[in-house]
Amino acid sequence: MPILVNGSAVALPNDPRVSLLDLLREGLHLSGTKKGCNQGACGACTVLVDGERILSCLALAVQYEGRSVTTIEGLSDGDGLHPLQQAFIDHDGFQCGYCTPGQICSAIGMAAEAKRGVPSHVSADLSTDVRLTREELQERMSGNLCRCGAHNGIIDAIRDTVAAELAA
Repeated sequence: MPILVNGSAVALPNDPRVSLLDLLREGLHLSGTKKGCNQGACGACTVLVDGERILSCLALAVQYEGRSVTTIEGLSDGDGLHPLQQAFIDHDGFQCGYCTPGQICSAIGMAAEAKRGVPSHVSADLSTDVRLTREELQERMSGNLCRCGAHNGIIDAIRDTVAAELAA
């Protein structure tokens, strides 16, 4: 059974040791997902699997047989950008842009977690709906590092799109 990547069926690699990140970048030439630390510490390789965020550098491609993987390339709607992609532009949520794909995929996965009521370390009340305050967003996005100083723009972009959608 293949993996579904951005809506297209993809054969599993012959070598079971191939990471999902290497399959995406080297096997499928989807260069949006970045190889940062290759140790799961920076979040640059974050993709969505069945809507949940994962670090693709720590995942073997064969583990995701029959599952749906969405990369940054799979988020846009035809010619239009995903609203969060546009928000990153509008809020200067990138400088070098290296972490941007992972940040965006992570934020989409984080929003789904919040919508399901999954608390974070800083959630004040575990018995109520999650409120995505600035502090809550910062905590939930702490696994995605930005080394060039666009952190405020990233949080603003997420707050104005993903958090606004949850409040609606």
